[in-house]
Amino acid sequence: MSDLPALSHPRVGVLAVQGAFAEHADALRAVGAEPAEVRLPGDLEGLDGLVIPGGESTTLGLVAGRSGLLEALRAAVGGGLPVLGTCAGMIVLARATACGEDQPLVGGMDIVVRRNAFGRQVASFEADLDMPVVGPEPLRAVFIRAPWIESAGPGVEVLATWGGHPVAAREGARLVMAFHPELTPDRRVHRLFVDGVRARRDGTGRQAASGGARVGAQ
Repeated sequence: MSDLPALSHPRVGVLAVQGAFAEHADALRAVGAEPAEVRLPGDLEGLDGLVIPGGESTTLGLVAGRSGLLEALRAAVGGGLPVLGTCAGMIVLARATACGEDQPLVGGMDIVVRRNAFGRQVASFEADLDMPVVGPEPLRAVFIRAPWIESAGPGVEVLATWGGHPVAAREGARLVMAFHPELTPDRRVHRLFVDGVRARRDGTGRQAASGGARVGAQ
C-alpha cells in the first residue's frame, strides 16, 4: 500500500494551553495538515511544525514553565521546528518585549515586540492588510489586544504592516502574525505556513516567494 496519503499531510502541533487552539486546528485541517494538541513536552515528538495561538502571553509562559513545556518549546524552536505564532504567540517567540517586562519567552525570532500596542480589549478592530506573500487580494485581519514589532534583526522579512508598524514577519522557518488568522474564513496564512512545513519536511527546502521587505537591525 502506498504511503503517499500519510506523507502528504504534515503533522502540525497546536499549543493547547489557552487561546483559540480549536480554531487553529480547524484551519490546519482545511489546508491539508494533521493537527495535534500540545500540552506536555512529550506531545512535541514527531511534529513537522507547531502553532502557538493567541491568549495571554504571560499566562502562557507561566503555565508552560510549570509543566516543563517551556524548555521543550525552546529546544524545539531552537532546533529548527517550523513555527507559526499569532498575537500572544508572536510575543512569546520574540527575543524581548519593548518595555522589558519580566515574562518567560520561548524566543527564537530576532524581533522585539510591544504588547497591547494597538490598545486594550475595547480597542480591538478588523482591517484589510496588503500581504503579497499570500496573494494579491487583501487579507482580513482581526486584531485583539494586538502587539506590533518594534524592531527586528537583519534576517527578518516584514510581510505586512498596519499604521506604519510591522504586524507580520518571517525569519527562516518562523512565521509570526500580530492578528488572529484563525478567526476568519480566509485560510491563506495557514496555507502559507503548512506549505513551508511540507517543503521543509520533504526536503525541497523552498520558501514561498518573497513578498515582504527586509528590516535592518535596530
